Amino acid sequence: MNSPPPNSKNLEDIFDSSLNLEETHFNEGFRDGFNDGLAPGKQEGREVGLKSGFEVGEELGFYRGCIDMWNAAIRMDSHGAFSSRVQKNIKQMEELIETYPILDPENENVQEMMDGLRLKFRAISASLFMKLEYDGYPKSSEVNHIEF
Repeated sequence: MNSPPPNSKNLEDIFDSSLNLEETHFNEGFRDGFNDGLAPGKQEGREVGLKSGFEVGEELGFYRGCIDMWNAAIRMDSHGAFSSRVQKNIKQMEELIETYPILDPENENVQEMMDGLRLKFRAISASLFMKLEYDGYPKSSEVNHIEF
């Protein structure tokens, strides 16, 4: 029976470490890069979040102001300028704003809700023959010119 030479185990250990050298350096580099990017990434995320939150709040505030104005006009309307359909749409838009998850930005429905608000706003404005636009988001004619 041939037994391996006494130093063969040591030779295998040397080769194992050299075979894993690339993976070891990759893992070390990943850890170092991750740790170096963590603090700046958090700061950048905070800044983007504040900007996005401000923009959403500004748009919701615009819609809330329009609804308040329309509701005040409805209360003073003696000529029936606001049809029952328009009043129903205004009420639905008001409910969308009240149920918008302001304190839950990770809610999966926020984009759908915002799209619904925008659509409802355009429908009400068109029904009232008013050319109201929120300047904070691009108009359909400008969509092709947006760069990311």
